[in-house]
This record gives sequence, C-alpha cells and structure tokens, in this order.
Amino acid sequence: MGGHLLMSEGERLRKVILEGIREGRVTLTAAALRLGVSYRQLRRIWKRFRVEGDLGLIHQGRGRPSNRSKPASLRQRAILRYRERYEGFGPTLACEKLAREGVVLDHETLRRWLIREGLWAGPKAGVRHRAYRERKARFGEMLQLDGSQHRWFGRHEPEACLMNMVDDATGTTLSLMTESESLEGAMRLLWRWIERYGIPVALYTDRHTIYRAFRQPTLQEDLAGEEPLSSFGRACKKLGIAILTAHSPQAKGRVERKHGVFQDRFLKELALQGATTIAQANLLLQDGFVEDLNRRFAVPPADPVDAHRPLAKGENLAAILCREKSRIVSNDFTLRHECRWYQITRDNRSLPKPRFRVTVRTLLDGTVELWLDGRQLAFETIPTPKQDTVLPENPSKPRPRPAPPKPGPNHPWRSPWRPKYPAATI
Repeated sequence: MGGHLLMSEGERLRKVILEGIREGRVTLTAAALRLGVSYRQLRRIWKRFRVEGDLGLIHQGRGRPSNRSKPASLRQRAILRYRERYEGFGPTLACEKLAREGVVLDHETLRRWLIREGLWAGPKAGVRHRAYRERKARFGEMLQLDGSQHRWFGRHEPEACLMNMVDDATGTTLSLMTESESLEGAMRLLWRWIERYGIPVALYTDRHTIYRAFRQPTLQEDLAGEEPLSSFGRACKKLGIAILTAHSPQAKGRVERKHGVFQDRFLKELALQGATTIAQANLLLQDGFVEDLNRRFAVPPADPVDAHRPLAKGENLAAILCREKSRIVSNDFTLRHECRWYQITRDNRSLPKPRFRVTVRTLLDGTVELWLDGRQLAFETIPTPKQDTVLPENPSKPRPRPAPPKPGPNHPWRSPWRPKYPAATI
C-alpha cells in the first residue's frame, strides 16, 4: 500500500507474526501465545489485518486527543494567566494561586504544560552533587545507627534486621540482630554501647519514626514549649544524647557501607557455622565476629581524647531505656494501659488524686511500673471489667418480627380516591 506508516515496536512485531500466519508458518494459537493475547483477541486482530492491511495494526487512538485531556481553552487560559501574573512560580504554588481564580488544575498537568511552553525548566539532568564530609575527630562524638533488613539465613528463610551502630571517627562497630528495626532493638543496642564505651554525644539516624516523632505536639507539650519526642528520643534526651537526622542514605554512608560488609562476610559466616536463628546469630556476633571486624577495619581517631561520658551514679539505664506513656487515674484509682487494667493499692504513702496523670513505664524485660512525681506507685493487675449486657432468653431462637401497624378508620388510605384537580368544564 502507498504512503508511510509510523509503527511502534509492538505493532511491527504483530506485523511479522501475522505475516507468518498468512504464509502458513504460524498457527493462530502459537501467535496468541507469542503476542501475549487471548485467542479471541488475536482473531479480531487477524481479521482487521486481512481487511485493512498494515493500517489495521495502527492504534486507533493515535493522533487523536485523549478523552481525559483538558480543554484547549482551559490550557490557553492557564498559560496566559501564568505569563501575566505567576511567571517564575513553581507549578504547585501556581496551581494554588490559579485555583483561587477559578482555574482548577493538578500541579503535574500544569508542570507538563509549562515545560512544553518553555516556561519551566523541569528536572535537572545529571547526578546530584554531594560534598565529602570529614570524619569526626573524637571517638564517641557521633554514632551512626541504622538497621539492615535482609534474608540473613538463606533466600527461602524470613527476613531479619541487623542493627548496626558505627562510630563516625573510628569505624568501631557494635551489632545486634532482631526480627525487625524496632524500638526495643535500638534501645538494647544503645544500652550495650553505653555499658562498653560510655554515653556518646550524638546519634546520626534516618527519618524512621523510632528515632523521631513526626506528629503535632500535644496540649501538654505545647504549653510546656517542648517538641514531640518518640520513646527513643525521650530516652536520649534524658541521657543528654542529641539525635541528628539524615535525609538520604548517602549522608550516613559509613553505616550503609558497614551493612554491605555484613551482608558479605557475616552472611557467609552464618552459613559456615550453620546458624539458622536470631539467637544463634547474636551469639556469633558477641563471640568475636564484631571484635575481629573492629580489629581489622577500625582506624585511630584524629583526636585521642574520648568524647564518651561515663554513666552517672544516679542514672539507671533500665528506667531510662524504656517506653513511657501518660495515663489518667479514674475515680476508683484504676487505669488502663495496652488493654490491661491496673488498680492503685492503699499501700502507697499518698494516693494520686482522681483525674491526675501518672507515668506508665514498660521496661525492656516487660515489667510495668507506675510513677508519679518521681516516686513509684504500688499497684496490682485486675481483670478487665465486664460490660453489662442484656441477652435474649433464648439466643438460638430468633425473635418474631412485630406485625405492621394497621391504619386507623380515618386514615386517607381508607377514603375513596378523588382527583386532586377537578376536570375543567366547557
């Protein structure tokens, strides 16, 4: 046939296979499998190809505007208004301003229009520039903390998380394997680091909600002028540890590269030792594997002065590295926490007043404590109060449905029908 046709790669493949059907080299069933369509769909394609030739393989919507495209008048109005008043505005901000004038658009739609008109540069091509950052000078000045979710025990085994804490100045590492990147795992790893080296100055973490609380402050926090804190952030604040947030994996590259070392060396060591559980993996980590890595790859700090702070005399890590929640005491001196009820007993020297708030601490070993104004309260666990419910006498037998009410003697339904408008007389 004459003229030129613009065909896509898929349409050219259809032409080659349909030519094979015409020559008898390919069956309809084999062609349907090759093209990834059903047998009925291939018969429709084959019929159009026999009738219209190569033109029957071209998509019927090519060259026509989409049924969901915006009207041309709306596009012209938006572009004109953008040129007149909002030139240089970003697409999102411009959409907010145009919506106030009655031109309602999605910011991505306006972005494509502006790029096509040359009014917006669009995304920059190339690699994002990142500057090299020198190591911290002192040991303990900043630790990088992150979790590596991986199939540590084989491709067919469930995933586990290896929590890694790496010193930025020396590369000294401490590790702990848990089921997932959790608050308990982060607290236990920090506890081990403090017992071994001391309290660090700062932690460098990602934006996981374990480390930072991305929520609005409560009324009590707002009145006190405090920022929202997660349980881990509250514990670090008590210990005087600052939490710095990384906004990309490259920013905490030291711990990310350490993940790669463990996914290579530790993965092979687990297979050699036949470790298949998290407990066996932690035993292997504490049995010299991490110490061997530190001995081989750790570097001396630029400043020999240790930045760690020793644990003070009155600081109790069990009472600091825990979950804390605030609960209100009821009139009967009970409170509810995590679907359990607790009764404050008379053994306390002074009872809290009803409607007062007490602090509920859940330690890492599962122990629950109640605290009020720096003193611990005595309490006991009570069964869940049962709600009073009225049950039918015979639950297995359904209740009979009541008979519908009968209309009264003067009900309009009992009156004969009369037309609303009488017929007109001539």
